[in-house]
Amino acid sequence: MVAFTLIEGVRMAGYALATLGMLLVFLEFFQQPSYVSYDPEFENYTVDISPRAVREHTWIGRIGALCAAAGFAVEFLAFFL
Repeated sequence: MVAFTLIEGVRMAGYALATLGMLLVFLEFFQQPSYVSYDPEFENYTVDISPRAVREHTWIGRIGALCAAAGFAVEFLAFFL
């Protein structure tokens, strides 16, 4: 009984970690890129692309991907327990 509860706890922890990671990756998609700026006076967007200044991914997305990968790894481990 204790082993079953431990396995279920590990599996639920994996689900929670993967869900948190996917939520962070989802939030990454709604961030405004660093090379796009909005001018409220003229109500338009300006795109200034400089290859060295472009930042495509933020730490939110990176941490989210890491959490999702770790969550799936924990679920995989719980499967074999």
